[in-house]
Amino acid sequence: MSAILMIDDDIELCQLVAEYLALDGLSFHAEHTGPNGLAEARTGQYQLILLDIMLPGMDGLSVLKALRNDNYCPVLMLTARGDDVDRIVGLELGADDYLAKPFNPRELVARIKAILRRADLMQAPTNLTTILNVNGLILNPQNRQVQCNDQVLNLTVTEFQLLEILMQQPGVVHSKDELSKKVLGKRLQMYDRSLDMHISNIRKN
Repeated sequence: MSAILMIDDDIELCQLVAEYLALDGLSFHAEHTGPNGLAEARTGQYQLILLDIMLPGMDGLSVLKALRNDNYCPVLMLTARGDDVDRIVGLELGADDYLAKPFNPRELVARIKAILRRADLMQAPTNLTTILNVNGLILNPQNRQVQCNDQVLNLTVTEFQLLEILMQQPGVVHSKDELSKKVLGKRLQMYDRSLDMHISNIRKN
């Protein structure tokens, strides 16, 4: 059973999300402050973290930045509608995806399932032994590791899958909508810069 951690000070929203996730057999735990959420996230018990931006004690972006120092558990950021800057910064800091509040709980569940599927693919044994090597960038599907100039790159689940798709067909042009469906599990929305930020993060590494 996958365990979900939600870090959000909206107690009623947490209860609503818990009810929806229970219907899909997902374990759920909530923390309502930044420091407590960070401490709980670092226990390593969770397969996905839902992280609100506005938190007492420590804001969500600070929590994410601290978490990414030693933990690459997938993170879905919860942002206020219209806060494009927070979304961009969140993706730059290593969030896998974001969802604007207020949201439909069914859409949240769909996003969670898409991220968990990507995470499962990362962890599942694979029979693929072909190591991808494009201009010195090496991706090993067997151990899910990426190297550039003998340095191991720290990529999120989403970034690894995106890079793998691109490296499987070097030189082939992929549409953003196609990549969004394959990697993020959703159609590309107008002004959605998720893919741009993930690609930017890969290049920075």
